[in-house]
Amino acid sequence: MKSHKILNDPVYGFISIPSELIFTIIDHPYFQRLRRIKQLGLTDLVYPGALHTRFHHAIGAMHLMSITLDNLRNKGHEISNEEYEACLIAILLHDIGHGPFSHALEYTLLKEVPHEDLSLLLMESINYQLNGQLNLALRIFKNKYERKFFHQLVSSQLDIDRLDYLQRDCFFTGVSEGTIGADRIIKMMNIIDDQIVVEEKGLYSIENFLSARRLMYWQVYLHKTTVSAEKMLINLISRAKDLQQSGTKLKGSDEFVYLLENNFTLEDFKASKDLQEVFAGLDDFDIWGAIKLWKGNGDYILRNISNMFLLRNLFKINLNNHPFPKEELQEMEHQALKSLKIPKEDLPYFFSYGSISNNAYVAKERILILTKKGNVIDVAQAADLPNIKAMSKIVKKYYACRAKKLTLR
Repeated sequence: MKSHKILNDPVYGFISIPSELIFTIIDHPYFQRLRRIKQLGLTDLVYPGALHTRFHHAIGAMHLMSITLDNLRNKGHEISNEEYEACLIAILLHDIGHGPFSHALEYTLLKEVPHEDLSLLLMESINYQLNGQLNLALRIFKNKYERKFFHQLVSSQLDIDRLDYLQRDCFFTGVSEGTIGADRIIKMMNIIDDQIVVEEKGLYSIENFLSARRLMYWQVYLHKTTVSAEKMLINLISRAKDLQQSGTKLKGSDEFVYLLENNFTLEDFKASKDLQEVFAGLDDFDIWGAIKLWKGNGDYILRNISNMFLLRNLFKINLNNHPFPKEELQEMEHQALKSLKIPKEDLPYFFSYGSISNNAYVAKERILILTKKGNVIDVAQAADLPNIKAMSKIVKKYYACRAKKLTLR
């Protein structure tokens, strides 16, 4: 390695980069791009400290993975150096396919292209550039490796990704309800029949983990103001695409404008390395730069929503535990048209409604508990309180949001 590299992380302290290959991956332009993508998208409009990035999260997840693998080795499980490094690489690159503002624009800027599929494509591209050194990491990432517990550590209901982002998001937002005992959960992990299990002594830590995740979703990830801001951003990008594809030339970075004027699918990305390079050059700054350029645009929709973002003049949002009756939605639309004084065909850019949902525990993807008697059972069976079963129910809330006022000139 060029030198012994150590990063100082605000959550865990000093983190070592354990190999030359991992250092090379972190140094790669695709990975460095994650420094310019915020972990929580627009959540800093609610929690001003939520400015941490996907880069922070990926490095933190790699660190937790190394602690987990060391713990499993200490419990007598054989993990080769090649498997160890590959698992670190798989978790390090699990989010490399995220686009600007993370989840907010996942299905708007691109057409039904999940970030997981883009992560795989970019990992395969890096693997090609590094002459196949990521082959094992890719097998783990795709769950094609024979030792299945490695993939569970990368992607499952109790994966290292979640252990890091809950701690990190809790730290940067200051939402103490999201605090989890990640160290204890990791210490209690074991392997039975090629599956990750948690020893019974860690049961209460798992209950707290699931409860904290549920609370973080409602208080942070699905906070009503964040939902409002994300709908504004989606509407803004939708309008920009409509204009660009109808012949209006908008200002923006080359990569951003190119994606605006085309509706690329996953198959397009699979077929074109050049298109992958275009996407890998895109980050939050492309969007913010465009918003600043559009604040004086001749299109009043683009101009108004851009200025709303810059001034934090967000859509007014109402939440409901039940679907809004059709008559109530029609009345909201009528009031919005009356107060905003805009043509009816433009209303969808300034008025949105839909639903958000949260379930902390998906029963079919089970978290397994190893009892003191040596039995392996689902956490919902092991818990002495009914709250785990309750968390497996999908909770839906319904929203309607609209612009407060416009500047039509």
